[in-house]
Amino acid sequence: MRAATVLAAGFLITLFGGGSRFVIGLTLKPVVEEFGWQRGDLGLAAGVYFVITAICTFYAGKLADRMSMRLLLGSGLVVSGIGVGLMGFMSAPWHALLLYGIIFAVGNGAVSTPPVSVMVTRAFPGRTGLANSFVLSGITISQLVIIAALSLVLAAAGWRSVFFGIGLAHFVLIAIVIWFVPAHGAPAARAAARPREGMALSQAARTRQFWLLAAIFAICGMDDFFVATHIVAFAQDRGLTPLLAGNLFAIMGLFGFIGVMIAGQWGDRAGPVWPTALTFLLRVLVFVLLLVDQSVISITIFCVVFGLTFLVTAPLTVLFVRDAFGMAHLGAISGILTMVHMIFAGLGAWAGAEIFDATGRYDVAFVIVGAASFVALVLTLCLNRPRVGGAV
Repeated sequence: MRAATVLAAGFLITLFGGGSRFVIGLTLKPVVEEFGWQRGDLGLAAGVYFVITAICTFYAGKLADRMSMRLLLGSGLVVSGIGVGLMGFMSAPWHALLLYGIIFAVGNGAVSTPPVSVMVTRAFPGRTGLANSFVLSGITISQLVIIAALSLVLAAAGWRSVFFGIGLAHFVLIAIVIWFVPAHGAPAARAAARPREGMALSQAARTRQFWLLAAIFAICGMDDFFVATHIVAFAQDRGLTPLLAGNLFAIMGLFGFIGVMIAGQWGDRAGPVWPTALTFLLRVLVFVLLLVDQSVISITIFCVVFGLTFLVTAPLTVLFVRDAFGMAHLGAISGILTMVHMIFAGLGAWAGAEIFDATGRYDVAFVIVGAASFVALVLTLCLNRPRVGGAV
């Protein structure tokens, strides 16, 4: 029963955490049009968000190895709820920078993938990939459920109501965290929850596998959040209505759920390398598609196929770390890889805006992320495939 409540709580945390992270892309076009800003103004806030939350993600991963999960996740929800909720009052670019780029980033980092994955891995040591896939699918499902709902709010009540609504949802979620999330505060409980074998972060950082993973996660992050931040605005640039563009983003979330669940089961059976390699192969193909044709049909195909790959590495992170470096410092090592992912996610979000402001199109950005995805495919095939750490 305790394991089931961990799954439920983890899923809801990633559902609302993911949804709140994506609202900047959903509201990008109406905000800049109302205030007469450039897209780079909000792109900078998104870029700073990813850098700040990346750093906080690393420390959240370290804290997950040693402190109460209930306190860590609950505190993160309070801070992120305040930051994203107050975005509804913004009237200047520095407001977005402070509220979304800093305050929300700190809180969202505390409820990010590493601490949630550590919590789930403790509860499901035998089927880590599948359990984490289910929980972290909340990020992709948020596109289908949360973003689709917020698209209706945006159309009916404006962008400010979008931020007010998602901020309020964070405070409702706090009660669920207090009730369902295990504290794991006692030293005895922590010792029983995970074996101590494995490399420290400093030891892992001396290996070839670690640096290959860091490069792969960097490119994955750049791809993911360039698309998440700009695909709705890109679709509207190509003539789609805001509601239809938002719904395409939601459809991307539906296929993201399918892709994440497949990757988790595949990773449990054969290791995480092959799902990751297929992810980057598909990305190369669909980025090339958008360079060739930007019709509604091609954009729809892009959303479906890219959706199948979206955030696939999130549930695979703990498998890569567990198999290569052991469980002793799972939170810290997965935290540093997720930090790299998020820093380059910020680069993708910011650079996409700057490229659009400079050229009036996203074509150059598609070339960059397509080429980077090909590099990531090659690096993935260079990873060690044997399960070094073994399942626990």
